[in-house]
Amino acid sequence: MKSYLVNDKWNIIQKGFHADKMRDSESIFSLANGRFGQRGFFEENYSSDSLPGSYVAGVNFLDRTRVGWWKNGYPNFFSRVPNAPNWSGLYVRLIDEELNLAIWDIKDFSRRLDMKQGISYRDFTATSPKGNILNIHVEHFNSIANQNLTLLKYSVTSVNYEGKISIVPYINGDVKHESANFNDKMWDILQSEATNSFAYLWVQTKRRDTQVCCALTYQLLKNGKEVNASPIRIEKEKLTGFSTGADVKPGDSITLIKYTSVVSSLYYDSLTLVDNAKNNCELALKTGWDTLFGEHREQWEKIWQEEDVIIEGDPEAQQGIRFNIFQLNQNYRGDDARLNIGPKGLTGEKYGGNTQWNTELCCVPFFLLSKPQNIARNFLLYRYNQLPKAIENARKIGLNHGAALYPMVTFNGEECHNEWEITFEEIHRNNIIVYALMQYVEFSGDDSFIAKFGLEMMIAIARFWEQRVSYSHHKNQYVILGVTGPNEYENNVNNNWYTNYSCVETLKSIIKAVQDVKTNYADDYFRICSSCHFDEKEIEKWREIANNIYLPKDDELGIFVQQDGYLDKELKSVHEIPADQRPVNQHWSWDLILRSCFIKQSDVLLGIYLYYQNFSESEISKNFNFYEPKTLHESSLSPYIHSILAARIGDLDKAYDLFLHATRLDLDNYNNELSEGLHLTSMPGSWLALVQGFAGMQIKGDQLSFNPTIPTKWKKYSFNINFRGNTLHLEIKKSQLSIKLIRGEKVNISVYESVYSVIKGKEVIINR
Repeated sequence: MKSYLVNDKWNIIQKGFHADKMRDSESIFSLANGRFGQRGFFEENYSSDSLPGSYVAGVNFLDRTRVGWWKNGYPNFFSRVPNAPNWSGLYVRLIDEELNLAIWDIKDFSRRLDMKQGISYRDFTATSPKGNILNIHVEHFNSIANQNLTLLKYSVTSVNYEGKISIVPYINGDVKHESANFNDKMWDILQSEATNSFAYLWVQTKRRDTQVCCALTYQLLKNGKEVNASPIRIEKEKLTGFSTGADVKPGDSITLIKYTSVVSSLYYDSLTLVDNAKNNCELALKTGWDTLFGEHREQWEKIWQEEDVIIEGDPEAQQGIRFNIFQLNQNYRGDDARLNIGPKGLTGEKYGGNTQWNTELCCVPFFLLSKPQNIARNFLLYRYNQLPKAIENARKIGLNHGAALYPMVTFNGEECHNEWEITFEEIHRNNIIVYALMQYVEFSGDDSFIAKFGLEMMIAIARFWEQRVSYSHHKNQYVILGVTGPNEYENNVNNNWYTNYSCVETLKSIIKAVQDVKTNYADDYFRICSSCHFDEKEIEKWREIANNIYLPKDDELGIFVQQDGYLDKELKSVHEIPADQRPVNQHWSWDLILRSCFIKQSDVLLGIYLYYQNFSESEISKNFNFYEPKTLHESSLSPYIHSILAARIGDLDKAYDLFLHATRLDLDNYNNELSEGLHLTSMPGSWLALVQGFAGMQIKGDQLSFNPTIPTKWKKYSFNINFRGNTLHLEIKKSQLSIKLIRGEKVNISVYESVYSVIKGKEVIINR
């Protein structure tokens, strides 16, 4: 893939203006801090194509559902994270001209995202239609030390202009929501005000009482010295701010530092929202840019000390994996169980900012292994708190007795997706909830979580499968009919192997969890029996289903069959598809896609990855070699899973190619959809591909195990990993592996099937 970005280990660098890639750049240069985020749009005026998106975590809008053919069970509303008021904007005005990057002549344009310190920079020279020349320098960060603050430093230097330069910082509530079903406005303006020292805009979402207040204040400097200019106040219904500035001659510079506070009723009482926003601004102004940036930078230093991955000999991979870690930490801080990560995070509007099963598949293991365990715990509490809604979702499709169907797409636990083949049929999503619960226990050792929270979810999911399977007298086995597997390029199929197999493993895990809680947490067990009206006799039925589900396979090929009828398709390789027809979802009819053998994302191979220890090396290799050539990887969740399996069967070249695909999916725009936002919830896949794939990390017999390999072009790679209160640092070179315990006292691990005791302060070196 060809990128217009410069390779750099710690920075994302764009050289040149590239108006044709504006939305791509806005996605790449997004900034966030876990509480709010925004795309990397220009702060000043740009009248050409752009998506100036700003988003506040935990705030949603109920958009009326729009479908061509209504079906029972469809939700009435689609939940969206609304495009919030633009709090970063400003205008730059000369005496009779206004800077507009779409109209003025732009030269020497560059922008840089410093991932090490969490700040973006932008520089360019702009020549107006009348020949006035300005040099512009911009710095912008969203504080992760104070998550209510975003700071902008905007500097203008005159090259040949003499006269007044005005800078107008504003907050604009008249925003466009590109993804709205009916072009509805999503905000009501409650109040707008500007004084000589601050301005604020207080808004509320329509159909919901969630409120947001944005407030700003500023400093103005000329040639580095503060200027006390009397501002002109701007007070409109949807726009508030100031106009300020100074007279300049060629060589003079003026700088405006914009201190903005963004607060929501998720964290503050609505009656105090305005005061809190204003007070945050006032305190920020007193504290100053340098101190606030220093505190922000210190937080990023701590993050990188804990989570940095170093790859020597491969600048592309190094930049890509750091970009993914950076964006994940920007978009989710893990301190609030009410929040989750949408597939685009806070970088775009697609998918409405809602939670999907990507979180449990990809994000939970990453956060569990790279951060304190309470962060992954909050992901699971998010699902636990929405269990009543999951039970309601199952009731809507005709199930009862406390059965739960977790939603495919949700904000508050209620299903808001309205494509029948996904909403009603991609039911495998239930199983990944149980898988994530078991992973949490496995890596944290906190089995009390199942007793306190997890078992109620598990029982409800088991009841779903008890009612959702069908008994086939023809096969004398249980079957699962009318489903869509992870491969969404085949809909309404029967006996999707992954769905059936994950159902088996889910029921087995639930049966074991019931027995463990009964044995070890008797009080919780009896509490759950009472609250869930649970009878142990239910287990007999679950065990019968688990032991008798039909799993399609072909003995001659030695493979598990994707679903009934898959082998009736014309079996081809993706290499037979002309390059100008990829991605096929942007070129082919849906009819052609459905009839083809081509796979959007891992399906059979996903099951093998998740339940890896259940399969022989021969089974894994045969299935990989059959399905990988047919997989398009047009889902962001696919490449990393295939990379891990390729590494485990010894195909390092394939593993590396797929790792790079997963790692630079956005930076190189593999799927030609970067303009819509970043693939946040698949970004952990690059880290997992390195740790579970190349380093061969698994849990074996209650013990952390590694079987490291190293790609040909790498000199070495290193990372940290958390396991049951211990933090290990591993460095893998061509000829040796070194392990240090940087948190904890002692832990036993397995490397190449030999057990080593790793003690804090003593490095273990193993020759490869």
